[in-house]
Amino acid sequence: MLEIVVKAENGERHVRVFAEGLAGLVRRIGGEGDRFLVVHRIPDLPDVFAQVWHEAGGGYTLEHRDGAADRHFQVMVDGSEAVIEAMTGWARQRSGWSTDLTWSLLDMGPTREVPPLDLDEGEREELEKRVREVLAGGYADRAELAELAEEYLVTADRRPVSRGQAEALADRMWLERVAEQAGWQGETDPERLTRAFTALQEAGITARENFTCCRSCGQSEIGGEGGTDARGFVYFHSQCTDSAAAGHGLMLLYGGFDGSSETTAAIGHEVVAALEAVGLQADWDGDPGRGITASLEWRRRLVG
Repeated sequence: MLEIVVKAENGERHVRVFAEGLAGLVRRIGGEGDRFLVVHRIPDLPDVFAQVWHEAGGGYTLEHRDGAADRHFQVMVDGSEAVIEAMTGWARQRSGWSTDLTWSLLDMGPTREVPPLDLDEGEREELEKRVREVLAGGYADRAELAELAEEYLVTADRRPVSRGQAEALADRMWLERVAEQAGWQGETDPERLTRAFTALQEAGITARENFTCCRSCGQSEIGGEGGTDARGFVYFHSQCTDSAAAGHGLMLLYGGFDGSSETTAAIGHEVVAALEAVGLQADWDGDPGRGITASLEWRRRLVG
């Protein structure tokens, strides 16, 4: 398993793929709307990535960047196998992974200067507090975090944070969180939760993390997430995530797709059993009209 995220031109996003999976994606690209891949390691770090472009009948343009503009390199490659070898080595951070290719430095032009934020102390604290809350939730990527920072203080007649300023703020706070999580040891409770949700999904219960913005949206949209054989569902929305990250427990919403209280109760019991199977505690009295609260320490590692 490679600790990477692969994003394709066609909108696909693949998290933690096997080497064979990455190879298959590289071999696939070339058609209209599916000509490039962008790869970053987990956790994503600003301006650290590899990418490849290919159109059917032509060669491959392979690039990698190592943080700064003067560390952005490119090479033209004839076949997919050399690209696969290089990208797999990059993903594994294997020593000498780039030495078999003749790279050239790309001129990325002058570095864009970003002016400091022009916010009063109260606005800055409010903005950073919200960005930190979303970071603690652990589901946003750097682009989403920058969008939040840009839009959070917007009013009808004022946009106090530019895109560049938002990206700089998001990247700074992202790196602070990456440094913090470097001290975490072993499997965290949110990772146990993901294992429980995976097991529920495999058992025919549609299970979604951080799904929609609120209960109303979640209840109206969860039916479209399951397959024809799904018996029921369980999810938590972004407000539940915020509450869990703040230390108040995680509320899980669940139910049966047939709408009966008997099925909803049965789904609830399966959810509790799945949580307990991975070592998480659940508070629920068996009433199908009440949510399930999972007790956990919310330390979700960033992906990006």
